Amino acid sequence: MADFKNLRSASVSHADASIDQGLRSYMLGVYNTMAIGLLITASAAYIIASLATTADINQAAAQINGSVYLTSFGVTFYTSPLSYVIMFSPLVAVLFLSFKINTLSTNAARGLFFGYAALVGLSLSSIILRYTPESIVQTFVITSAAFGSLSLYGYTTKRDLTAMGSFLFMGLIGLLLAMVVNIFLGSSALQFAISVIGVLVFAGLTAYNTQTIKLMYYEGDADDTRGRKIIMGALNLYLDFINMFVFLLQFLGSNRN
Repeated sequence: MADFKNLRSASVSHADASIDQGLRSYMLGVYNTMAIGLLITASAAYIIASLATTADINQAAAQINGSVYLTSFGVTFYTSPLSYVIMFSPLVAVLFLSFKINTLSTNAARGLFFGYAALVGLSLSSIILRYTPESIVQTFVITSAAFGSLSLYGYTTKRDLTAMGSFLFMGLIGLLLAMVVNIFLGSSALQFAISVIGVLVFAGLTAYNTQTIKLMYYEGDADDTRGRKIIMGALNLYLDFINMFVFLLQFLGSNRN
């Protein structure tokens, strides 16, 4: 892959990005694919949460969080060994997609991405049981506004964000290690720090990934390769959005109980 300076030089020889129809179509492809992925995630989470809960106490098989009544399906989905399969299946899917995308057709990669988005929805459906609908919607709106602003900055800035990207990836590794450690410690103070750092890391990655996706357009690939780049770009921004949303929800979400 060409380095930033070479890509920047290539971009200068093209028409300005604001009137470059090819670049516009490419970026719209990334954002549209990401948006469909988010819609699939939200739909899957809502459907599962609806099937797993009931407002009729007489039909409830269990009660959690004080005011949430689970159906028999909900008990199986959230409390049986199946819950571990649901928890780890998105990780398996995203690793497979990341490592195999260059060997897949564009349609296959797109289908796998949408399937991954559905698995994330299944995994995240539990937040509907934990947080109030109002706080979830509020956090989604705030995340959308923040994501849009950060992605716009990454798209328009003339600053080379490569160094920031290296720093953010180191921060991401540290974040993952801290999350693993806190599984055993159960520290509320450490969890708060993890949430703060998580928001900052994925906010920065949103800008960095947007710039990287934009510059990759100028590498002049064949249509099938460009299609796979659109899918991978959508996946990266999707992950930035989802993670920023989840970490922000830990600050802004109101527990049902």
